[in-house]
Amino acid sequence: MTPPTTENPFTLGVASGDPLPDSVVLWTRLAPRPHDVGNGLPAQGSVPVEWELAADETFRRVERSGTVAAPAQDNHTVHLDVRGLRPGRVYWYRFRAGQWISPVGRTRTAPAGDAAPEEARFGLISCQQYDEGYYTALRHLADEELDAVFFVGDYMYENAINAQAGARKYTTPIPDFYNHWTVDLDDFRQRYALYKTDPDLQAAHAAHPWYVTWDDHEVENNYAGDISQDNLPVDVFRARRAAAYRAYWENMPLRSAQRPNGPDMRLHRRFQYGRLAQFDILDTRQYRSDQAYGDGWRYPGPESEDPARTLTGDEQERWLLDGFHASTALWNVVPQQVCFSQRKETTAARSKLSMDAWDGYPASRRRVLDGVQRAGIANLVVLSGDDHVHYAFDIKDDFDDPDSRTLGVELLGTSVSSGFDGDEKPDDWEAMTAANPHMKYYDGRRGYVVFSLGPDRLRADFRTLPKVTTPGAPVSTAATFVSEAGDPGLVPD
Repeated sequence: MTPPTTENPFTLGVASGDPLPDSVVLWTRLAPRPHDVGNGLPAQGSVPVEWELAADETFRRVERSGTVAAPAQDNHTVHLDVRGLRPGRVYWYRFRAGQWISPVGRTRTAPAGDAAPEEARFGLISCQQYDEGYYTALRHLADEELDAVFFVGDYMYENAINAQAGARKYTTPIPDFYNHWTVDLDDFRQRYALYKTDPDLQAAHAAHPWYVTWDDHEVENNYAGDISQDNLPVDVFRARRAAAYRAYWENMPLRSAQRPNGPDMRLHRRFQYGRLAQFDILDTRQYRSDQAYGDGWRYPGPESEDPARTLTGDEQERWLLDGFHASTALWNVVPQQVCFSQRKETTAARSKLSMDAWDGYPASRRRVLDGVQRAGIANLVVLSGDDHVHYAFDIKDDFDDPDSRTLGVELLGTSVSSGFDGDEKPDDWEAMTAANPHMKYYDGRRGYVVFSLGPDRLRADFRTLPKVTTPGAPVSTAATFVSEAGDPGLVPD
């Protein structure tokens, strides 16, 4: 093994994720020089990293400890699957390499399989383009009392970052290395290093365990399966996707089961949260059909409505529907990437829809909703991101009929920073709210969602910030909605 570095290697913080009743993943990445390719560590071998997990934040009651290797082939990252833990418990953890001790992280295991928690609180976040705003929302998220966080896509962006451009240009020097689009493995690894140097992102990871999934910008905007938005040759794009997937796995608190095989990585996975909830985390990028009509907002027609089109791929769709049938949970939560509910631009009978969201794959959505009804799922909750605005939707059996049955609710959280500051009422606010009566809320500012699940109801608090282009903005609750268990539908609280 390589001797520990003489410089502080814990510049990118710590994280935990994918909690089970008896296990949680602990993560760190050694990077004494985070902006250098290779991070200032040898290109071969591994570095020994000691770790401790304790029942108290002072580490007087250490319950697990050991030494793990941070191998060069994994960019000196650690993915430690700690087993034998107690369910529903808070733990603290830290790492050590030589003389250097990492920041302390706080995590929590899931409840026991037969447990029925009185309440569980979660955060919903997405879309954190580094050069479009500060991560103030994540600092506030770190201070929330949460059981876990769901991150539903666009953790990083592939765009070139010019040191003289963007929201951070006056206060945060950005090395010239980042002034090009991400293409190869070094590019993607270093882009994650840039993002993870942010202290607010580090604080949010250290405060809560995360369940993560990706969207498009972790590879390339609006890609679909093997199809590049820029129409790159398939072999060229698959090489880029392989690099992106590898760097994603390295930098997220994921188990070895998610380690990619070239350009393929199984990211959809299922978690039980006692008897209270089942989480079916989806991947709507890797297996989807190409967007209809060249992507963008288009009028629907035979191409988009082709029943063979899929957003999830056949295998993942069967996995999801089988999971609905087997579920015994009170709440069935589906964290995924893009808007699930219908969004019409105008009140006209025929209106343009987003070909990148579920509106561009209506047959795929219909199969999911039919599966919900066949399985008798009474409390469906879809979590989404991507749009850089807050939305709250009732999920209708027939979105064109406001009186049709409500099958569940969708919470679509705004961005952490993407889109700069945003506006409370964007230019299309009146048109969109009039055209979509199942849309219960629309706010274009930055922020996040805190939602709680209990035996009687779901509660969702939509947090917003007045600015992200300058640091230190306060957070407030712009709106609160509830949905009663067994009687889905969002109402203001």
